[in-house]
Amino acid sequence: MPDSLSTTSQSSPATRSVFPKGPSFTLADFSSRDFIVKEFIEALSDSAISNRRSALGTSPGNQLFDPKPFIRTFEHAQRRLGELSGDLEIKENELSAAVRRAEAQHAQNLSTLGRKLKQTIESFQQLDTSLNGAGISGSDNGGATGNMAVETGRRLEELDRQRRRALDAHFLIECWDGVCNRGEITLLENLRKSGSGEAKVRSAHIARQLLRISQRLDPQSWDELRDKDNGLYRNEPASAEETARKAIKETRWNTREIIEKFSETLEKDLLKQFDDFYRKANFEGMRDCATVLQDFNGGASVIALFVNQHQFFIDRSQLVTEEVGGDLESWERLADPDAETSKIEPGLQSLLDEIKVTVQEESTIIKRAFPFYEQVLGKFLQRVFQQSIQQRLEMVLDKANSISSLAFLRALQSSRSYISGLVDDLKTHGLTEHPDPVSSQTALILDQQLEDLFVPYFVGSSYIERERKSLEELYASLLFRFTTFHARRKRAATTFMASLSKSGTELLSAARDAYVSRLESPDFTPTQKKILLQLAGLREYTDSVKSADIKLTENDGLPNITYAKRILKWLAEAVGRGLELGINSETPKDVSALLSLLLSTMGDGYVEVSLDAVLEAATSQEAAKTEPDFGYLSVVKNVISITNLMVMCVHTLLIPLASASITIRREMETKTTSTTMRIEEKINMIEQKVIDTALMWVSRLLSSQKKNDFRPKEGDNAAWLEMLQTPTCSSICTFLTRLHDLITASLPHNGSNVRQLLTEIAVGTRNQLLDHFKRFAVNGAGGLMVTKDMTQYADLLKSWDIDERIKGPKGALDVLLEVGSLFVIGSEALRERLREGAATDASGRSAISRTGTQPGRDLTGSAQHEVTLSVQEVRAYVSRREDFNTIAMQNVLNLS
Repeated sequence: MPDSLSTTSQSSPATRSVFPKGPSFTLADFSSRDFIVKEFIEALSDSAISNRRSALGTSPGNQLFDPKPFIRTFEHAQRRLGELSGDLEIKENELSAAVRRAEAQHAQNLSTLGRKLKQTIESFQQLDTSLNGAGISGSDNGGATGNMAVETGRRLEELDRQRRRALDAHFLIECWDGVCNRGEITLLENLRKSGSGEAKVRSAHIARQLLRISQRLDPQSWDELRDKDNGLYRNEPASAEETARKAIKETRWNTREIIEKFSETLEKDLLKQFDDFYRKANFEGMRDCATVLQDFNGGASVIALFVNQHQFFIDRSQLVTEEVGGDLESWERLADPDAETSKIEPGLQSLLDEIKVTVQEESTIIKRAFPFYEQVLGKFLQRVFQQSIQQRLEMVLDKANSISSLAFLRALQSSRSYISGLVDDLKTHGLTEHPDPVSSQTALILDQQLEDLFVPYFVGSSYIERERKSLEELYASLLFRFTTFHARRKRAATTFMASLSKSGTELLSAARDAYVSRLESPDFTPTQKKILLQLAGLREYTDSVKSADIKLTENDGLPNITYAKRILKWLAEAVGRGLELGINSETPKDVSALLSLLLSTMGDGYVEVSLDAVLEAATSQEAAKTEPDFGYLSVVKNVISITNLMVMCVHTLLIPLASASITIRREMETKTTSTTMRIEEKINMIEQKVIDTALMWVSRLLSSQKKNDFRPKEGDNAAWLEMLQTPTCSSICTFLTRLHDLITASLPHNGSNVRQLLTEIAVGTRNQLLDHFKRFAVNGAGGLMVTKDMTQYADLLKSWDIDERIKGPKGALDVLLEVGSLFVIGSEALRERLREGAATDASGRSAISRTGTQPGRDLTGSAQHEVTLSVQEVRAYVSRREDFNTIAMQNVLNLS
């Protein structure tokens, strides 16, 4: 059946074939980017399966697989692929041949272009060598041609210059001929009137050349000028030669006068033209005129015209010289040392503000109108500083000086600060270099003008002398009452008999009169005198109204921390002012002078005088028959605070400023150390007086102890047992408690000063108590009172903030409790105590040293204090017991 189908298909092609037609495809199908082998194979299979299904229809039952359609399809595809492969190989061969031909043609083109480029480079090198005149082989003619062209150009330029010089010389000769022979200068006049800037510059050049020619060729006109200037007038008859020369001279023209007259006319004309252009704001015309005048006479006349005729100086000529304003209250506040420093004087401030705006505006005009604008700007700034600012500044400082020396210094500082700010603003703005900073030349001019303004006030040591004198007057006035109080105290103490004939009121009146008389000096202005009197606490003193006396109180003689702060504040203001106004190289000397003033005023005249008074009061308490008054310790507290402030100010403010000079710095440190050591020594002496006085009074209270206080009668045992302490113990404890509270309240707690002072008093009291109980006989009931007293003493002293080695366990104060127990313990306990004492004696006694400290110093003396009692000391206390002679006690003592 298949054979029959194949035959049919072959005999009748129009009849539908039993087998499917093979696939049709070309090279384009394989050239596509979307070609995938798997999809290509599936497409061949799908077409074969589809054809078979359509041929078989829907016959029932399972159909066997027939591979023939697939085989024929793939065979046809294989044959077609073979054909396409052959075609592809043919095309590849054709393309390869075309590529080889193109490569050969490309190589030939590159060779040709390389030869042409080489020829071009060689030609260019030959041309370049010929133009530079350095001939090479085969190019001598080209080099000669180039040299000839260059030489020709140079000769043409030289001929052109010679031609111009010849024309100028011809014109100059014509001008000189007109001046010398006809007395006219028409050619120059015509050139000047031509109107162009170049013509005016040329006329100025020629005028100067004519003057030199006149000086050489017409010396007679110049001789006349020299004779007239030297005042040579002769009346004797002239000689024949002089007469002939005079006749010849009369036939000639005075060339010097003619040329100078023309020059003056030219200069006036240019200046007038410049002024007209300035009024019309024609900056190009101004620049042309300035250029001519610069070439004519260096530009001095046009600069003077611009500066002198400036509207600023015309408008300010009256305002600069007007009277310095400001109300009297403002000026008095400037002279008040406790008031805040005021601002700059309003008139001067207004002038400086206007100058700032004017200079910034005019700098733009100057740069557009002058080719030499930096020179013009410098002259303008010099005129502003040396005329406007200086005049007003002198008026302000004269006014301030008429108020007080402090007002002068403050006005000087505020003025300098504001003018320095003006200079900095001008530098930042840039002026003619705006928006860039000013040039170095302009900056140098500004700095020099600022320095020149204030040079008269800083000559030599004049400034620091003003500062020192001002501070001296303020300090003397502030401490007037304090100084007067202690002067009266010293005079009364040293010349008591003389003081009986002259009352304290008279002394105070004399001191006041002397102070006021000093203020009557012409060096003190009325305002300054008024402020100094207020600082001194005095009413205004006049001849018509005189105060009866000065009422001084104890507070006037006490050191005041507020006063010390005011002194240091005034000093700090002076130092700050000096740093701002003074010269850096002179700073060490200036601060050294201020340090000497501070140490002499606050150290010697204030702190040490207070300590002397305290020491005098402390000394007087040593022999007092009543309980001593330690109230002067509050003064020591203020003195220490003031000294700390002073030393802190010196080390923080003054000494670092002298670091530039090692010698001066060392001198300042030495002065400060010397003053501090003197103060510390006096404080140490005062504290030693406190210790001695306290122990003296404790000794006096102990001496009032009654002998029967520790030997009560048998009928009084109950009453004694109810007592907590003896009256003597009560009075001593009350005194020591009051002294402790006063010391802790009066002395500063920073450091170990208070602790060492209390330690000294505690140890001294303990020693006196130990000696005290060796002198009293004690019975059985009295032993209990001794124990109570010793307990009270020990508890009181241990409650103080003293050295731990004194009040700690097994410290020196525990000995008091041990002594108290010796009067109440039995014989067996006493035997154990004696054994411990013997062991302690064998191993050596421990001790503490009594020292007291003030910063940098020790309190006087040092001693050893036993921590435990020796056998001998135990025997000494036990021997005061009433039962000492009993058999039991004697057995214990004898065995020890």
